[in-house]
This record gives sequence, C-alpha cells and structure tokens, in this order.
Amino acid sequence: MSTSTAPRPTPATRPGMARKTAAASFVGTALESYDFYVFGTAAALVFNEVFFAEQDPLAGTLSAFLIFAMGFVARPLGAILFGHLGDRIGRKKTLIWTILLMGLATGAVGLLPDYSVIGVWAPIILTILRLLQGLSLGGEWGGSILIATEHASGRKRALYAAIPQLGSPVGTMLISLIFLILTVMVPDIMTTWGWRIPFLLAFPFLAVALYLRLAIDETPVFQTTRKVRVPLLSVLRSQPVAVVVAVASAVLGIGSYFLMVSYTQAYGTERLGLSEATVLNAALIGSLLQLATIPAFGWLATRIGSAKVVAGGALGTALISFPLYWVISIADAPLYVAAILLGGILPTASWAALGGLMADLFDPSTSFTALSFSYSIAAIVAGFAPSITQMFGEATDGAWWHPGVVLALMSLVTLAGATAAVRLRRPAPALG
Repeated sequence: MSTSTAPRPTPATRPGMARKTAAASFVGTALESYDFYVFGTAAALVFNEVFFAEQDPLAGTLSAFLIFAMGFVARPLGAILFGHLGDRIGRKKTLIWTILLMGLATGAVGLLPDYSVIGVWAPIILTILRLLQGLSLGGEWGGSILIATEHASGRKRALYAAIPQLGSPVGTMLISLIFLILTVMVPDIMTTWGWRIPFLLAFPFLAVALYLRLAIDETPVFQTTRKVRVPLLSVLRSQPVAVVVAVASAVLGIGSYFLMVSYTQAYGTERLGLSEATVLNAALIGSLLQLATIPAFGWLATRIGSAKVVAGGALGTALISFPLYWVISIADAPLYVAAILLGGILPTASWAALGGLMADLFDPSTSFTALSFSYSIAAIVAGFAPSITQMFGEATDGAWWHPGVVLALMSLVTLAGATAAVRLRRPAPALG
C-alpha cells in the first residue's frame, strides 16, 4: 500500500555527487568488510585457542566457524529491519546506523575477556557480538549498492555498482596485513592479547566511515519514489521469482570468499602444514589483484550486462573447481599462493557484477529491502560454507576434492540464477 502521491520525475543528482557517493560507499563497505571479515580470519587462526581452549584444535576451529556463521543467520533480520528503514526514511540515514552498530560490535570483541578469564561466558558473549555484526551487515550491502547506483545513470550504473564491491578486497587486505605483521613480528602474543588489535582498530575506522557518510546526499531516486508501507510484504507478493533469482545469483560471489579464504586458510595451516604468514600472504596478494579485476569486470558489465558477467564467472569457476583444489592439495608455499591468486579471478567476476545484477531486478520503492533480504538469504548458505566443508573434509578423511565439490555446487547455483536474471532485468530509472 502506497502512502504518497504518484512518483514525480526523478531529479538530476548534483554535479560530482555520483563520484563522491561512490567513493564514500566504497570506503564505508571497506570498513564494514574489515569489521565483518576480521572475525573470519581470527576464527581460522586463533579463536580455537582463545575461546575454545577446552576442545581439541579441529573441534575448536569448527566451533569458531559455527559462531562465524551465526553472523549470517542474523542477516535476514537486519535486512528486514534496515531494509524497511532504507525504503521508508532513506538510504543515507539507514547506512549511518548500520556502520555505527557494526563498528561498536567489532570493537567490543577486542575488549572481550577470553575463556581462561570468564569461562563459557566468553564464547556466549562472542556469539552475541557476532549476531550484532550480522544484524548490521544485513542492511549494509544493499544500501551501499543503491546509494552508489541511484546517483548514476545509464550504463554507468553497472560500473558504480561494482565500486562498493571493492570494499571486500580492501577490507581483506587490511585484515591480512595487520595479522601478517602481528604473526611475523610478535607471534608469541597472538593468542594472548595481539589478536585484539585488529578488532580495536574498528573504533577509529568507525569515526572515518561516519564522517564520510554524513557528507553525502540522499539519492534522487529515493526522494521521488513512492513509499510502500511494508516493503518486505510488497517484495514477496510482487517479485517472489526475482528474490529467488537474486539469492541464487549471490551464492558464489559471497561463498567463494569464505571457502577460498577462511576455510582454505585453516586447511593450509592444519592439513598442509603451511605457515600462517603464507596463507595470509596469499589472501593479501589475491586482494591486491581484485583491485584491478573488480573494476575491469564492472566495466565489462557496462558493455554486456551485469547478469552475463556473473554467469560467465560462475561457469568458469565450476570448470576450475576440482583442478584448483587438486593443485592446492599438493602445494608448497609458492604454489599455494599462485593457486589462490589465479583461482580467485573467475569468482571475482560473479562478485564484481552482483550489485548491478540485483539493482536491475527490483522496483526502486522496495529495492533496499529486496537487495538486503535476498543477499542475506544467500549469505546464510555462504556463511556455513567453511563449517560444512570442514565436516565434509572430516567425513572424507581429507580427500583433496572435498572443497571442490562445495565450490562447484555454489557455481552451478549462481549460473542458474544469473541466467534467469538476464530475462528479468528492469529498465534503470532516468536521472535528470
């Protein structure tokens, strides 16, 4: 049910605001990604000793990954809450609340006493803070895509939708670099107090993100679109097929990161005997490469369409899944780094063009809710990828092909979704 008059023609954005908003969106998602992904790295490397000291190392790692996955369980609730606010009160105001909640929850992890101090309360409180992170991120991604694309027009929308996606590799770079410095320079303190440093850095990063988001304008599309009373119900009633397509299209872009970084880091150190420095270097170099490949795939999306780029990345990833993990299973340190580097290129295509694909699917009046809800459902599947792969690995006695099965299945799901998205694409709103 609409609560406003018919939509007026969409006004033009202020000169230069599209670029300024895209830059602010990128910085915000980079800091959000840092806050959210620092948990994944810590879960792979140190949380089994800090919060699950009473368990054996493999069980402790699995417990840490399960808490890591709890952040994804909370995301649908965050998507509904912040999606509602984003479609009702505005993209800008809502994104300020999401970054505030994320920064405070992440910083609080750095202040949390470990298991040796407060016992079982340590993992309980850790789980609560992880749930708050997930609640925040439930509204962050969709809003960042919209605030970038709704200031752009025409074919540029696909490129501007790719810019916030740069936040993921930049966040990973920051995490990997900080953990690498700590593990190389002061390895003895990592499981005592050194692991807290990356989490405590969330507080100054939060100040930067808030400053940037306060400086941007509300989008011209939101200012003139009709306001729907209950956005989630409207989406589920009017565009249920689009939601299913969006969820399927997002599985690989999200899941490949957590499989190839979080799980494969633990696999590299525990099963291959590689050093923590090696696996962190691989993530760092892979993220550097994405600084070039994400804009390149975003540019390609302006030429052939975002959905086709996502589909191409998914098809290519399905083909390399088993060869990639066979190489990793026999890798020494240099070969491991090369495999992670080259194996991440094709999944990056599905990640880079994902925002453009989703922005093209949904009506602007409910797009914040639609993007956030669809993405969060896909992220539930993706968030459990490390723990599912860990259990699968134990069931197959560490067979080299077990991560390849998971990666190939995610690729095929996304290929089906992106193929359907080509036909469901909506025309972009005109600016000015």
